[in-house]
Formats: sequence, C-alpha cells, structure tokens
Amino acid sequence: MKRLAIILLSLSCLASPLLATHNRAGEITLRQLDDLTYEITITTFTYTLSMADRNRLEVQWGDNTYSFAERKSITKLPNFYQKNIYITQHTFPGPGTYEIVVQDPNRNLGVKNIPNSVNVIFSITTTITINPILGSNSTPVLLNPPIDRAALGQIFIHNPAAYDPDGDSISYKLTVCTERDGKPIEGYTLPPASDTLYVNAFTGDLVWITPVDTGIYNIAMDIEEWRQGVKIGNIVRDMQIEVYKTDNNAPVQVSPGNFCVPAGTVLTFDIIATDKDNDSIFQTASGGPFIVEDAPATFTVDAATATRGYSKARFEWKTNCSHVREQYYTAIFKAEDNNPVISLVNITNVNIKVLGPAPEILNLIPGSNSITVLWHADTCTNVTGYEVYRKIGPAGYVPDSCTGGIPPETGYVKIGTVNNRLDTIFFDDNKGSGLIQGNEYCYVILSVYPDGALSFPSTEACTPLVAGSPSLLEVSVTEHSANGTIKVAWARPEGLDTIPANGPYEYIIFRSDNLLGQNQVQIGTINTSDLNDTVYFDNPVDTRMFPYSYSVELYNNEPGNRFMIGTPENASSLYPLLTGEDNRIVMKMMKSVPWINYDYTIYRLNNSTGEYDSIGFTTETKFIDDNLANNQEYCYKVTSSGWRILNDRLYENINFSHINCAMPVDTFPPCPPSINAYSLCDSGYNHVFWWITDDECYEDVVGYKLYFFPTINSDPAMIAEFFNRDDTAYNHYLEQSLTGCYYVTAIDSFQNESLPSVRVCLDECSNYVLPNVFSPNNDGINDIYIPLRTAYVERVDMKIFNRWGLKVFETEDPDINWDGKISGTDKLVASGVYYYICDVYEYRLSGLEAYT
Repeated sequence: MKRLAIILLSLSCLASPLLATHNRAGEITLRQLDDLTYEITITTFTYTLSMADRNRLEVQWGDNTYSFAERKSITKLPNFYQKNIYITQHTFPGPGTYEIVVQDPNRNLGVKNIPNSVNVIFSITTTITINPILGSNSTPVLLNPPIDRAALGQIFIHNPAAYDPDGDSISYKLTVCTERDGKPIEGYTLPPASDTLYVNAFTGDLVWITPVDTGIYNIAMDIEEWRQGVKIGNIVRDMQIEVYKTDNNAPVQVSPGNFCVPAGTVLTFDIIATDKDNDSIFQTASGGPFIVEDAPATFTVDAATATRGYSKARFEWKTNCSHVREQYYTAIFKAEDNNPVISLVNITNVNIKVLGPAPEILNLIPGSNSITVLWHADTCTNVTGYEVYRKIGPAGYVPDSCTGGIPPETGYVKIGTVNNRLDTIFFDDNKGSGLIQGNEYCYVILSVYPDGALSFPSTEACTPLVAGSPSLLEVSVTEHSANGTIKVAWARPEGLDTIPANGPYEYIIFRSDNLLGQNQVQIGTINTSDLNDTVYFDNPVDTRMFPYSYSVELYNNEPGNRFMIGTPENASSLYPLLTGEDNRIVMKMMKSVPWINYDYTIYRLNNSTGEYDSIGFTTETKFIDDNLANNQEYCYKVTSSGWRILNDRLYENINFSHINCAMPVDTFPPCPPSINAYSLCDSGYNHVFWWITDDECYEDVVGYKLYFFPTINSDPAMIAEFFNRDDTAYNHYLEQSLTGCYYVTAIDSFQNESLPSVRVCLDECSNYVLPNVFSPNNDGINDIYIPLRTAYVERVDMKIFNRWGLKVFETEDPDINWDGKISGTDKLVASGVYYYICDVYEYRLSGLEAYT
C-alpha cells in the first residue's frame, strides 16, 4: 500500500533577511519656518555595539514624496546608548494633514514585549496639520530622552517633558509600537505589571505599578496637540525601559505643589531630594520654564548643603508679560542616585500658570440708553486687545489666583471685543437696541493675549443710566380668549429734564407677536400733561396662540418741539411652553422682561369644576407636573411674582400668563437589556440570549430588536424582532462564518427603542483540521487528501513540498483534493514524508484574516 505522511510544519518564517539591529527609541518633531516649509528633527537612540550606524535616514512626508535627513550630531551615552540627531527641511504642497514616517531596520535584540524584536522594523511617526485659519503650528518639543531604567517591584514614573512653543494644549495616551510603514507590530503587548501601567492624559506621567520581570521593554506614547478644541497633530514617541533587579531604592522628592502667579512675579521654591540608601543624588530640571526665549527659569543645586542621601536645589523664575499663556507650564524635576550597581531616578512635576495683570477701568459715562466705558491701556505690550463684559447689578466677584477671565456663574456676559491694546474706549448701547432704564449696569474688562489667554478681570465698575424713558412693570393677560385683554403698565418717568422737555407729553404703545419685540406695530396712544397715565389695556387681542411683547415710547409733544425722550424697552407676556412626556408635562416659562421674577405659581384646569386649581410653585423657569395619564389633555396658566428697582424705589408686580394645553406622551426609551452569546460550532449557529433584571424596567418592555455586526467595524443590521417581552433567546444560523457581534434593544408600548445593550462578540470557531496520513492507492479508502473539517473557510494557500524542498502541489481550494500526483502531471509522488505550508483564510472579527 502506497502511503504519504503529511507532517504539520509551517515554513512561512524560515527565511528572513539578515538586518542590523540597533534601534532602541526615537521621535520626530517639526518646526514651522514659513507657511508650508518645516524643519524636521529626527532623534533616535541606538545600540552602540551594533555594526549599523546610519549617517542619514529616509523620511516619508505623507504627500507621496520622500527625501533623506542627514545626521547632524552624535552623543555617546552610558550603557551602550548613542543619541543621534538628523535634520532636514521640507515644503509641503499645500494645507492639509500629513503623516511623516521614518523607519529603519531594525530594533535591538531582546525586547520582551515585541515578538522576535531583532527582526522587526523600527518606525516612528508624527502627524501635522497645516491650516492657515489656525495659524502657525510647530509640534511640541520633548525635553526628556525616551530611555529610562526601572527597578523590579518598584513604582516607575517617566515624563517626556513636552513643551509646546505655540501654547497649544497637550494630551497623552499609550499606543502600539510600530513596524514597517508605521503599522502596528503584530503581537505587541504592554509590559506586564503587578497592578497597572498607564499614562496620565493631562500631565504625561507614565506610571508602571510595578515591573514584574527584568529585561528590555518598549512603550509608545501618543502625544497629541490641540488648539481651540481641534486636534492639530501628534507625535508617536517610541521609548525603551530597562528593568533591573536591584536592592537600590530610587530617591524621593518633595513637591511644593502647583503655582499661579501674575506676570512680574519672581517665583522661587526649593526641591529637596533624599535617598534612603545614602547614595549621592544628582538633581536636574527640564520643561517649558527653562526654554522660553525671554528670561528662562534657573535651577541651582545648593552644593553647600549636599550630603550623601540629601540634596537641595532652588527653582527661580522672574516672570514677565511674555510668559502669559492659556496653558500651564510644566517644570519636571529629576533626582538620580549614584548607586554603584544601578542608578534609579525619581520624577516630580510642578505646574505653573502665568496670568496677565488686571486692567483698570478709568470711568463710566452714562446716557439715557447707553454707557461709555473707558480704561487704561494694559502695560503688557504683547496684549492684542480686550474683552468687555456686562451684568445688571454688582457681582462682588473676587478672582482666585489661578483663574483668568470671568466665570459665567458671576452673571457677566461678554458684550464686545476691542482688537488693539491702545484702543481703550467701548460704547455700549446694547448693539443698537438701547440699555433699559432703571438698572444699575456693571462692567469688567479683560486683556487678551496672543494665544487667547485672558488676564485677571478688572475691578467691576457700575452706574445707572440717566433717567427719562418709561420703565415697564406689567404685561399681564387679564382675559384669555380670541378677543382677550392684556394689561400693560409702566412706571412714571422720574428725573426727567423738563428744561428741553416741558410737555405736554404723549405715550405711544407698540405691540409685537414675539418675545423679543421684533416687527412692532403701534396699537395706541395716551396724551398726558403730568405723565401719571401709566396703564394701557390692549383689547381685543387673541391671547390663545403665542406671547406678545410691548414697548412704550415717550414724546415731548409740544408744538414745534416734538421729540422722543430716551429709548423704549421691551417686555413680553408670560407664556407657559408645554412639552408632553411619559406621564408628565414639562413647563418652561417663556418671557423676556426687564424685571426679576422670583417665583411662579402654577394652576391646572379642574375639568370637574371648570376652575383652575393651584398645583404648585417654583422659583425656577421650569416646572414638571407628573403622575399624569398619557394621551389626556391638561391645561395650565401661571402667575409670576417679581420686582424691579427704579431710582432706588422698589416696584413689585404680579403678572398672569396665557393659557396653554398639552398631552403627556411616552417619549422615554426603556432600559437596555443585558446580553450574552456562545457559538455551537458543530451545529452551525450562535445562541444569543438576553434578560432584564429590574422589575420596573421589565414591565415597561413589550418586545426586542436584535442586531448583528459581521465584523467589529461593520454597520449593525437588525436580524430579528420580537413582540413578546418573554422572548429572550435566538439561534442565529450563518453561512459564511459564526464570527460576529450582537446587541439587543428593548421596545416599549409607544415604540420607543432603548439604548443598545453592551455588545457581545464571538470569534470561537476555527474548523479547519488537516489529517496526517492518506493513501492514494485507488482502493476507495482515504485516496484523496482532504481536510477533516472545512466549515467557514473562504480559501487556503496550500503548498506541499518533498523533503528536498521541491514543491509538488499547490491549491487555493479549501477542500484541497490532492490525489498524490505532482501538479500538472499524472505522476504519483513517492511514498514518504512531505511538508506543507497552509495559510487558511477565514472571516474573523476584523474581516478576512489568514493564519498558518
């Protein structure tokens, strides 16, 4: 009997090119020279005992071009490290986002968390966005080298000391080390930790708690650059950490905390380092304060007090206006011991914010409906302009030492900007609408710096308007119908200058059919000699549909001397806007009035009596009436209680709203179910099941929808719908693959659909099994070499070789169907042992994948 033995052996990785192995760590940074031209700096750290030593590196620019960067410097470091700096320039074709890639064979030998690191290409990437609207953009610079040492079982902390010269914000996260063309390394894992390994997204501290094995590890940190909430670039830094077993303990430093100072402050503090092993300590510092162009900070070790196990150094920074920026500066202090076996380091960070000094308001000049604000020019010559803020009444705000600008909770609202440091006058007439009589207006000025940083606020300054125009007190719906009535009342103008305006007088009343007083029409006049006629009833007016707003103009009505006095203000009627929700109605008080409403009383129509009953009150502009029946109409009206101070006199008012009606409707989705699933590979289906544990949530559900994703990145499709809340399982039969993800949603009686459940994914069934032996002797038994199982295999790449490496058969057919003959002939191969390589292509969660 002729038999062929097929021995399972993959040859896919038997051959690989012999490459030099030397790359340990590196990064790419860019500096903008003009609109489209950048200087690129590539920093690499290499193994000095390797034969490879690159004088230049190829740069792929992300615009379908490449060039070479020449090495400009070499620095020999301890422990067989070498620092290499490569610099070149490139002009991009136009605005856009470009990913710059530098790669070099290969990584150094023995990186424990990179499989077969000696044969893996080393690559680093940086992405830059060129956008003229956002302005110039250079990447952050990284001031601490990407190489470090850790001790087995001790907490390890490293910080890249990133500083952005443009003042952009920086965030940090871990990512995957990359190989050829910047692609993630297959099989890469983070170094093992006894507890955790993470990077602080805000400070950049890489924290490893704690290393559990000695050796070499590589970690990639994604350092992202943000401006105005938009990501404008990132650096993927590849760093190497060597973990040693040692009895040495890292030094300890005491941090003084963070600081916020106004420009002009001389900031000083001491950093004290101690070492429990009494090793001598070497203290250094890095970070933004030390590399600013104007008046950088200093860090001076106190040699006179240094002893074994103790060192003290002083930080000093004479801050000035050029240091003001929106982001904190980070100073990073490193203490390194001089242990004879292995030196260890300690890192501590101090964040420093430099704020601009507060401007000084010089004067407020009021008019009848406007105020002119004057202030002193800021002494910081890099100020680009000012922001002007206003509120009614003083806030009494005292800024804290770390907050520039003016918080919204103070009530101040920005009303204008000035774009020149020397322009120190602002005319406020409420953008042409005029300021309202009877209020005290307060102002705050902020200085603006080039990166958008705001100074401390000025001391607030307040003033009333010059008196004269009517001030509205009431707009009240007294009769609600198609021919209803609205009462309009105002205060008698006080402090009127009667020399130019000695009467008689005329009030002219205007009405608009919206809250803001747009498109007003005249509806009435009142002639008066003493200004005491201050009430007008608007009738007939349809009060059923929407709110109205009113204004009253005052004229000196003397023949030959007629003119308007002051500028009128607007006040609207109160309108309860209703939204029906599940078993409740949400009411929002719609109004635009110059007085302050301090509470609202809510009334609901009693269908039995025909009267409106009081059901509650609120001091907010929102009220919820709950425990209602869905699909039943409810009608409401509201009374507001308010007050207003005019010329030091308190006016109180009560205004009646329009009537409005609405129905509660269930718009709230039910709770999402929980889900699980498993594959029955031999039966060819996935069993999916779900449940709701909360009784109240369960009672709200009438059915479910089940969704399926063939791959992680595909769009979901609904595969089944269930109309009974007790139907909570489904068998999903699939032809191509049992791989995929599911989620389920719950449906209530109003057809509201819940949020999706947690997604559950299955990738369990690999059904391709090959036999070891077959016997092509035409006895009808085991004559053809075929797989034992082939379910869900899309195709294969099968090559069979004899013992001398000669290929005898090849196919892509998952069934293989080899009859033992040499491909293309009728010649049967000799009995013996044969070897194969078989790449099997199956649909997995990421799509069509191959495995050998």
